Amino acid sequence: MSSPAMENMKKFAGQAGVFFTRARQYTEEKLGSAEKTELDAQFENLQQRADRTKQWTERILSRTEAVLQPNPTRRMEDFLNTKLDRKMQDRETNHEAFGLTMIEAGNELGPGTQYGAALVQCGGTQKKLGQFEKEFMQAAITNFIGPLRNFLEADMKTITKERKILENKRLDLDAAKGKLRKAKSPESSKLAEAELRVAQSEFDRQYEITKLLLEGISSAHSNHLSRLQYFIEAQQAYFEQCQKAMTELQIQMANIPGSLGNIRPYNPPQAVGNPSSPSAPPIGGDILQDSPTDAQSGRRKARVLYDYDASDPTELSCLADEVITVYSLPGMDKDWMMAERGSQQGRVPLTYLELIS
Repeated sequence: MSSPAMENMKKFAGQAGVFFTRARQYTEEKLGSAEKTELDAQFENLQQRADRTKQWTERILSRTEAVLQPNPTRRMEDFLNTKLDRKMQDRETNHEAFGLTMIEAGNELGPGTQYGAALVQCGGTQKKLGQFEKEFMQAAITNFIGPLRNFLEADMKTITKERKILENKRLDLDAAKGKLRKAKSPESSKLAEAELRVAQSEFDRQYEITKLLLEGISSAHSNHLSRLQYFIEAQQAYFEQCQKAMTELQIQMANIPGSLGNIRPYNPPQAVGNPSSPSAPPIGGDILQDSPTDAQSGRRKARVLYDYDASDPTELSCLADEVITVYSLPGMDKDWMMAERGSQQGRVPLTYLELIS
């Protein structure tokens, strides 16, 4: 057998022997037939703090990613792209898609109408909200998610690796102590003492390395705190941008070309008759019944139930809660009434009206 092959065989045999010794020591400790070197309380506390930090950092990271990207499939895709060093896709956000749909609808229904113009205005603002969301997500990934993930994948992996090495050195040390106790001859005792000194030296060295890394968790906490502050600042800026955009939208919608006045909140119409009566007929039914045939040519007052945008010059645009004068004309469709407001007049659907006199 060649010399390199012989060296490899000896190395493999040595590693197998060490593994067997550690496995036996571990098993005897679990069975209570071997002594175990206990680490000091301060070191144990450092280890517990590291475990808690790892556990909660993983959970915070997971929840943050869920907030930024609720879709689990896309989160997994983004995670794989990160692992493979691929560029993140510039996806269209839900707000951007919503805004684009509104703009297309407004242009299709007529940007010159009040409703169409409102859709276009709303769509533009929704697209802005989507852009603000992208900027917030990028800031959060760069200044918060990235540093936390680097901590888990670098610092915590190193700590976990060194703790495992320390545990192996501890098993070697306790195995050497057991071997010395079982030595029956001066020669075997002398050999066991030499092995114990080496094992103790290696254990002490690894203990200091691991302790130094565990103490570094305090610095990690300080860094995470500053990263959290970056995240909150980015989130605050995001919400402020959204609030400003929505405030501007409200002003724009109140001044849409062709608007009849400020947009009013929707107030559900009051039912005719006793509201508590289960037999009260629907609003539409009351409206039809309040149009007696013997008063078709008479003028009456009516309250507008909902905003109505005229679709042609023969119709009259109205706002909800507005009180107007209405009347019928001979041969007129029963679903419509003529309406007057000052010098303006035109047809209005009967279902949009509540006769009050």
